[in-house]
Amino acid sequence: MITWWCTALARPWTWEWIPYPGIWVATLVPLFFYARGLRRHHGPIDTRKAAQFVAGMLVFWVASDWPLGTLGAGYLASAHMTQFLLYTLVSAPLLILGIPEWMARELTRRLRMETATIRLGSALVASGLIYNVVLLSTHAPGTVEVLRNNQFGSFAMDLLWMFAGFVLWLPVISPFPEGRAQSGFAKMAYLFVTTSVVAVIPASFLTFTSIPIYGIYELAPRIGSLTAIEDQQLAGIIMKIATIPVIWSTIAVLWFRETAREAATA
Repeated sequence: MITWWCTALARPWTWEWIPYPGIWVATLVPLFFYARGLRRHHGPIDTRKAAQFVAGMLVFWVASDWPLGTLGAGYLASAHMTQFLLYTLVSAPLLILGIPEWMARELTRRLRMETATIRLGSALVASGLIYNVVLLSTHAPGTVEVLRNNQFGSFAMDLLWMFAGFVLWLPVISPFPEGRAQSGFAKMAYLFVTTSVVAVIPASFLTFTSIPIYGIYELAPRIGSLTAIEDQQLAGIIMKIATIPVIWSTIAVLWFRETAREAATA
């Protein structure tokens, strides 16, 4: 029987490849419709945006498929955390950057979500709250135990992480100009507060606790010499430091753009 999405496996880890056709479909279908949309468009095509979209889907595939997806689903808490960060900090913003405005408007109009998308992107507090609710709920021990034990739950968790990534970045890089925060300094403060304040709680708990809190990873067959508590502490460290290069690089770009804009209008 072929499993269509990554889930916890009750067997020792091997490096034997496992096929997950559901992940391939979830990766290829958006690429197909994106390419079809570009072919049907009568205006100029931005090749940079196309490359960003493809890169975002490739990151999604790497984070979801074997081996990282399998490791994160039932073997290593550190792999689980790496998946979360790849979805929210790399794949989601690349996909948003890769969608041109005309395509975003056409898609959201068909789905009747244009107004909601614009409002969410301009509502910094709401976006920050949604992102952090997903962050805390999907890293709670009970949630991990329930969702990771079956492929439908694991699929739902991955989708929630992608959704959280879109919500996080819409106020900063929404394809709708009216759907972004208008002030560069507001964007900087939003990114810092949203990704640094609440995340300290689970990151610190994972790093400094002396007992494993995830039964699914504690009881999983060990990989190499990494113990369950060391794996959990590594997950906390990854959560703490992996956001720094992405978020602070973005803040630096926003800072230079805002100061340059102010200098030009002075």
